[in-house]
Amino acid sequence: MGSCIICGKSVEGRICDLHEEDALFEFRGSRADQLSVDRYYRGSVDGFAEFGVFVDIGDSVTGLLHRSELDQRLDSLDWDSGDTVYVQVKNVRDNGNVDLGWSIRQSEREFRGVLVDDPEIGHSVLLENEDDEADDEAEPESTADESTRQSDDESASSDDSGASQSDSEGTASAGAVSRASDADRVEGTAAVGGNDGGSNTAAVTESEDETATESDGSQTDEATAVEPVAAAIGDLDDHVGADVRLEGEVVGIRQTSGPTVFELQDETGTVDCAAFVEAGVRAYPEVEEDDFVRLSGEVRERRGELQVETEELDVLEAEEREEVEQRLADALNDEARPDTADPLADDTAVAALSDELVEAATQIRKAVLTDRPVIVRHANTADGYLAGSALERAALPLVTEQHRRADAKYHYFDRRPIEGGVYDMDDATKDTTTMLDNRERHEEKLPLFVFVAAGGTRESLDGFDLLNVYGAPSVVIDDINVDGAVVDTVDAVVSPSADTVSETTSTALAANVAAHVNEDVRDDLQHLPAVSFWEDIPEPYVDAASEAGYDETAVSELREAVALEAHYQSYEDKRELITDLVFGDDEEDVGGLAGHIAEQFREKVDEEVSTARANLDHRTVDGVDIAVLDTDAFTHQYEFPPESLLLDELHRDVRDESDAVLGISTDTMYIRANAEMDLHELVNEVRERVPEGGVATRSVREGTIRYLAGERPAVLDATLDVLAEEL
Repeated sequence: MGSCIICGKSVEGRICDLHEEDALFEFRGSRADQLSVDRYYRGSVDGFAEFGVFVDIGDSVTGLLHRSELDQRLDSLDWDSGDTVYVQVKNVRDNGNVDLGWSIRQSEREFRGVLVDDPEIGHSVLLENEDDEADDEAEPESTADESTRQSDDESASSDDSGASQSDSEGTASAGAVSRASDADRVEGTAAVGGNDGGSNTAAVTESEDETATESDGSQTDEATAVEPVAAAIGDLDDHVGADVRLEGEVVGIRQTSGPTVFELQDETGTVDCAAFVEAGVRAYPEVEEDDFVRLSGEVRERRGELQVETEELDVLEAEEREEVEQRLADALNDEARPDTADPLADDTAVAALSDELVEAATQIRKAVLTDRPVIVRHANTADGYLAGSALERAALPLVTEQHRRADAKYHYFDRRPIEGGVYDMDDATKDTTTMLDNRERHEEKLPLFVFVAAGGTRESLDGFDLLNVYGAPSVVIDDINVDGAVVDTVDAVVSPSADTVSETTSTALAANVAAHVNEDVRDDLQHLPAVSFWEDIPEPYVDAASEAGYDETAVSELREAVALEAHYQSYEDKRELITDLVFGDDEEDVGGLAGHIAEQFREKVDEEVSTARANLDHRTVDGVDIAVLDTDAFTHQYEFPPESLLLDELHRDVRDESDAVLGISTDTMYIRANAEMDLHELVNEVRERVPEGGVATRSVREGTIRYLAGERPAVLDATLDVLAEEL
């Protein structure tokens, strides 16, 4: 029996079932059926095909990483034949074909240990023990033979017991270091960090009083030799070979097959600090991620990277913790806060929100700097997609620069459209489940959620409350006057005042936030605000789009193309397609793809509007003309255009002859009016008149309310009366 290299549980081999997917395996078998499904293996690129990449696993087995498994397009991979890659075995077919899956971890250091999968042995073993599994020089547990040899050595040479012991420990420490890259970086680490939660001093085995006395004297000499120098991580280049004292936050802990590696961060940088007690055994078990600590040790350079060999590690408490925590927080805010950036165009609504724009940008930049994933949740509309793509354009270069991994832009940034601009419990439950799973399986930080053209009304409060239970930060960027209860719930809000709501769009706000996030993409964003206005585009944004190469036709076609693509696969981000549409690099044909898709938009919308107009039921109430459309009877449900977009187009088409348009289905009503109205107040009035109708606001952004299907006639009559009074 062995013990799991991660949790220490007694198992056959060196990894338990729970942590098997956290380890990397070297395959030593000769047949495909000897592979273990769901394990992650080191492989090498063998060749490419139109449908994927062939990867060699070990010396005798080749599998296929199909392009559908990749998180990026096949032609964007920067792999060459022979490159080392990391893949998951998804399936081994009866004919010997091996289906592989993409691993978001494309660096050995991101796994929590390296093991050998050798069918001849029958269970996993540590990489360094591959040649001789019984040789426990690098094993956490000493065998009976080794104990006997040690006893013989001690009996034969009691005068040299201290020196022999020192040599033995030095040999064990070196032998315990894995040949994997992580362990290579920490080879030769001093033996420190006891497991009893008490004082973490050098581990010394005392066989007799004389040895203990000699050891105590040696430790006293070391303690009085040199006091560690207080240093910042960013200055460690100047202290190689010296003992330093660091203060900071533990942002990561990796248990290798040799030492425990603590990733320590202060206001100037991050460094790996290796601590060793036994091979594969957790040093300083009382230290956890997010602890603030004081650490002493020697600075060394291993394979071109600095590391600190930990000699002492103490968790800071009370005032000491608060002082260090505040110092790091202040430094992070200073680094993340953008320099003052000019608005993309002369926009009074944006100018009035300069402080809010900077704060939202700071939150996003701070998330990137601290390896916190950024999740953009936006409405599945043209405005939502354009706003989300603006933030994506700004954040992705920063993410790539921060992580320098080919897949970082897929792992640390994501866009997830939501329906109706409401962050309901279904969305929140899905997000919470995903983030907790990523935290448990990959030790990932909880993400920053940025809500764009969504989340601004009280209908989203339940979803926000669920995120807040776990402390996930959130930002709302919305062109409506965000509900006060939402403002109190989230960390930052960018929202116009009530009197400027109709003068801006979520894209105009988000594009200006994006320009603060990353000044380098400002030119890419110039045309987006103009595209997001369906009519009455402010002149400064027209000029900005024109300067970017988008005339009136190109702006219109791009808007319509994005609106159509937003409808299909509405829960998918469609990253590459939206990027090609919105940020086409062909300066001679900026409207090429958009123009083609816009033709489909106009054809489908014109046909549906024509049909709807012919079937309007005009109701006159107290001199107010209200056009009513039965959307169940006179629209193609679940096809383009969706009811919300259709009602927008229909209202623009008939507003000169009707004061309002109502689209009514079995249990949902869409309301469009020529004058501004408070949907919540309207719903309250209708609810008072039809108390049994189950009337409630569905989405302020879409102008929709819900009711019980059986009360539809009564709800319609009450809504007509309330609208007439309002208009």
